Amino acid sequence: MSTLTANTDSPQTEQTVFGHSPGLFLLFFTEMWERFSYYGMRALLVLFLVSDAAAGGWAWTRAEAMELYGWYTGLVYVTPILGGILADAILGYRRAVLLGALLMTLGHGAMAFETRSMFYAGLVLLIIGNGLFKPNISSIVGQLYKNKPEKKDSAYTIFYMGINAGAFFGMLFCGYIGEKISWSYGFGLAGIFMFLGMLMFQFGQTIFGELGLAPTSKDKPKQPSEQQQVPQKVETDRLLVIGILSFFTIFFWMAFEQAGGSMNIFAKDYTARVLKGTAATAFFWVDTLLTLVPLVIVTWVLFKLVAATRGKIALSNAFIVFSFVIIWSAAVWRMNREFNTRAYELAVTPLPAAAAPASTDKPANSASEESAAAAEKPAKPAGPVTASLLTDVTLEAGQEVIVVDLAGKGGEGTLRLLSESEAANYSSRQQAVVKRILGNETEVTASWFQTLNSFFIIALAPLIGRIWETRLNPSAPVKFGLGLILLGVGFAALGMACVGLEKGAKTAQLSMWWLVVAYLFHTLGELFVSPVGLSYVSKLAPARLVGLMFGIWFLASAIANYLAGLSGAMIDKISEQYGLATFFFVFTAVPAIAGFVLIAGSREIRRRMHGIE
Repeated sequence: MSTLTANTDSPQTEQTVFGHSPGLFLLFFTEMWERFSYYGMRALLVLFLVSDAAAGGWAWTRAEAMELYGWYTGLVYVTPILGGILADAILGYRRAVLLGALLMTLGHGAMAFETRSMFYAGLVLLIIGNGLFKPNISSIVGQLYKNKPEKKDSAYTIFYMGINAGAFFGMLFCGYIGEKISWSYGFGLAGIFMFLGMLMFQFGQTIFGELGLAPTSKDKPKQPSEQQQVPQKVETDRLLVIGILSFFTIFFWMAFEQAGGSMNIFAKDYTARVLKGTAATAFFWVDTLLTLVPLVIVTWVLFKLVAATRGKIALSNAFIVFSFVIIWSAAVWRMNREFNTRAYELAVTPLPAAAAPASTDKPANSASEESAAAAEKPAKPAGPVTASLLTDVTLEAGQEVIVVDLAGKGGEGTLRLLSESEAANYSSRQQAVVKRILGNETEVTASWFQTLNSFFIIALAPLIGRIWETRLNPSAPVKFGLGLILLGVGFAALGMACVGLEKGAKTAQLSMWWLVVAYLFHTLGELFVSPVGLSYVSKLAPARLVGLMFGIWFLASAIANYLAGLSGAMIDKISEQYGLATFFFVFTAVPAIAGFVLIAGSREIRRRMHGIE
C-alpha cells in the first residue's frame, strides 16, 4: 500500500511503493526490460546459428555455434569489471547505465539485420553495453539504501524478482517470435524493450536526486577512524576463502550455462515437442497461466509506481505504460495464435533435384557436414510427400498452399505456411494440397524450456529463503557443495533420457519431462550458489578490496561461460564416439565431484572464515 513518508535520502517528501522508494521500482522496470533483451537474444542465439538456411538460420555446425556462444557469454562477464571502474572514476552510475542501454539497443538492432557484419557488430555492442549497464544499475540500488541498511536485503530481493521477470518474458516472447515468425523479429523485439527501458530511465532519473551522478573530489571514499582493524592473518584467510569459492563457481556456471547451448540443442533436436489432443489442450492452459500470472503481478507493481509518482516522472511513466501495452498485446496475440493453431495433413510436391534452400549471408565454411552429405545423396523418385502442417490459418480440404521445409528435408521436416509475397523469398518453396484436418496440435518452441529456470526461481526462492532462516541453514561451503550436486542431478536426468540412443544420433523424440526435471534441479542448485556467493564476497572482503573481489568473482564467471561454450561444442564429437548420454553424464560427474570435495573441506574453509556466517 502506498503511504506518505519522508525519504531520508532525498530532501523531498515522497510516497513509497510496498514500503520502498519509488526509485527502486524505476530501477526494477529498467532492469526487467534489460534482462528481457539479454535473455531473449540468448534464447535465440544458438538456435538461429544451427538452424537450416530454409528456416532463415546460418546452418552452422553445433560446435561452431557453441564456440561463439562461449565467447559471447564469457566476455559479457568480463566487461562489467571495466564498466564499474569507468563509472566510479569518470562517468558516474547513471551515465554508465544510459550509455550501456544505448549501446545494447543499437546492438540488438544490428542483429535484426542478420547479415554477418551487422550480426558481429551487434554482439560487440551488446558486450560493451552490458559491461556499462550491469554493475552500475545494481550500485544505484545500493546507494538508495545507504542510510537504510535494514531495508537493503528486501530491496535487492525485489530487484532480483525484476531480473527474473524480465528473463522469463524475454525467453517466452522473443523465443516464440524468433522460432515461429522470424529470427529478425525476435532479435528486434529484444531491442525494442531495451530502448523503452533506456527511455524510462532517462526521463525518470530525476527521482534519484544526486544519487549516481558523476563523481567529484568530495565523493572519494574515506576510511572511518572507528573501522575495526582485522589481523593480517584473518584477512588473508578470508581472501583465500573468496578465491576457493570463486574457483568452485567455475564448475557450477560451466555446466549451468549449457542452458543456452547444448540444452537448447537437446530441446530442439531430441525432444518430442509436438503435442496432440488432450496434451496440447493441457499445455495451452498451463502456458497461458505461466504467461498471465507474472504479467498481472508486474502490472500491479506498475500501477503502484504510477500512483506514487504521479506528476513527478510523467514521461517516464508513459514509456513504462507503453511498454506494458506492447507486452500485453504480444501476450494476447500469442495466446490467440496458439488457441487457433490446428494440424493439417498435406500432400507436398517434392522439390526438383536441382533445387536448394535459399542462401544466407553466412561464412562460407559454416555449412554443416550433415547438409553437405544430404546434398550428395541421389534424388528420391518424384511423388507427393505426405506431411503435417501446424498453422493458425484456417484451411480447407483440397486447398492449394505454398510451404517451406524449415529443416531443408524437401517436405519431410517441419513445414511453414507461406503467403504469396513471402514465397518469393524462398527458392526451396513447395506446392502442397490440404488432404484433411488432423485436429488440435501444438509445437512447443525449443526456447520455451529456458523459461522454466526463471519460473522455478520465482516459485522456489521464498521457500529456500525461509529455510536459510531456520536451524537447517548450512555454512557457505556446504551450500555451494549442495548446489553443485543438485546441478549434477539435473544433468543425470538428461543422461538417463539418452541412454537408449544410438551413438551419433542427430535427432530423437524424448519426453519433454526430462527437461522439466533438469531445469528444476538446476534452479535449486542456482538458489544454493548464486545469491549466497555474492553475499559472502561482500562479507569476507575488507572494505578497501570489495571492488577487486567482486571483479575476481565476475572473472570466474567469465571463465566459466567461456568453458561452457568450449565444452558444449564437443556435443557431437562425444555423441559420435560414446553416445549423447555420456556427454550429459560428464556434466553430472564434474559438478557433483566438485560439490563433494567442497563439502569435505567445508570445516577447514569455515575455520578460515573466522566467524563470518
